[in-house]
Amino acid sequence: MSNYNIFPDEFLWGGATAANQYEGGYNQGGKGPALVDVLPSGKDRYDVMSGKLDYKKLDESTEYPGRVAVDGYSHWEEDIDYMIEMGFRVYRFSISWSRIFPLGTEKTPNTEGLKFYEKIIDKLNKNNIEPLVTICHFDIPLNLIEQYGSWRNREVIQFYLKYCKTLFNYFKGKVKYWITFNEINMLFHLPFMGAGIVFSENENQMEVKYQVAHNELVASALATKMAHEIDSNNQIGCMLAAGQYYPYSSKPEDVFDALDKNRDIFFFGDIQVRGKYPNYAKKKLQELNIEIKTEPEDEAILKKYPVDFVSFSYYSSRLTSADENVGEKTSGNVIHSLRNKYLETSEWGWQIDPLGLRTTLNALYERYEKPLFIVENGLGAKDKLNGDGSIDDDYRIEYLSRHIAVMRDAIVKDGVELIGYTSWGCIDLISASTGQMSKRYGYVYVDKDDEGKGSLKRYKKKSFYWYKKVIETNGENLEFYPK
Repeated sequence: MSNYNIFPDEFLWGGATAANQYEGGYNQGGKGPALVDVLPSGKDRYDVMSGKLDYKKLDESTEYPGRVAVDGYSHWEEDIDYMIEMGFRVYRFSISWSRIFPLGTEKTPNTEGLKFYEKIIDKLNKNNIEPLVTICHFDIPLNLIEQYGSWRNREVIQFYLKYCKTLFNYFKGKVKYWITFNEINMLFHLPFMGAGIVFSENENQMEVKYQVAHNELVASALATKMAHEIDSNNQIGCMLAAGQYYPYSSKPEDVFDALDKNRDIFFFGDIQVRGKYPNYAKKKLQELNIEIKTEPEDEAILKKYPVDFVSFSYYSSRLTSADENVGEKTSGNVIHSLRNKYLETSEWGWQIDPLGLRTTLNALYERYEKPLFIVENGLGAKDKLNGDGSIDDDYRIEYLSRHIAVMRDAIVKDGVELIGYTSWGCIDLISASTGQMSKRYGYVYVDKDDEGKGSLKRYKKKSFYWYKKVIETNGENLEFYPK
């Protein structure tokens, strides 16, 4: 019987970044242009991310924060040293597709790009930190968008699989945990950021989204097949932007609306884990008069190659009603919600709901009966750098402590099988949704502002020492100890 105060001995504690928000180095090491390199800052960002505005129409003076980000390309070794000092057991990061295949269509990979990630992975392994690699995190070579229309074109599956094969072979025996696509359901909300989709005029946007989803789902299944064939030790996961919908009231219509909204989250997981389109999705496609172009072998591919684990991000729960005119809406989050009067909100309007994480863990585990992995969770907040180089982020400590406590409850009281926890943005990075630097998540502060100015010098926050203690005690003690 597990001790209630302690996580499983093998629990993987760590943090997460992604190349598109952390790495920068857009024109270094043979890297080609990528999706992130055309995501602007400012007022046009949302319209570009949602596929409504073609990035080619942006003004010449436009700033692109992802091109430099926090220059993880040059600072990766220093940043991993911080992770080692905190005692990380796992580090989730993504590989930039265009750093391996600059155009996406080359016959051979960019060796310099592979060697860059090899240095990172070797340093992690040397220090007993498990690499958790996201193969595609809101990322695709720009050439595949311009020449092929990105994931709307089935040919991109083959380019993706060549990229996967290169990674699986090159890093065989060095990487065990892989994620095929980050927050795959985000393509329904931000089609360009999620999958490189720019809509043309009078196009059936919903049909395009489902076609893109199908192509990525087939690609994910084939990548899973390939990974297992190359190395039987490989563990492949899907990744969902999760967070349960609550009904606004006990009115039956509200309860059913919450059930229906949760299906939008489950749709991808149902296919990647259960191996087939669920009946509710088939009915929805019929009602929308959407016909997905498929190949005869697709059904068997999806069925035969499910993922090994389910990873997900959790930042907040959501509230919904069948009545569109009821309640007040929240601001900030891409996935819209009504305001829940029982919850506090962050500076960016995200509702803070630790118990909702336990609810989400149980919902996913009961549905899929696969090991779970929390690969994103955290509080975006404005941090103040004090004159002595310290940062007092007690608000972040409180947020994370409350969420980790309910993770423990889910494991010990509910029997949820949870592999590990990688809090988001362990090193400060730029926000995916806003492009801002001021929306910080990390244990390590990076000196840079929203205008891109700053030394990029790193500073340890108060939460750095707190998380170090959490890992040292394997989650037994979540209170703060001074350094």
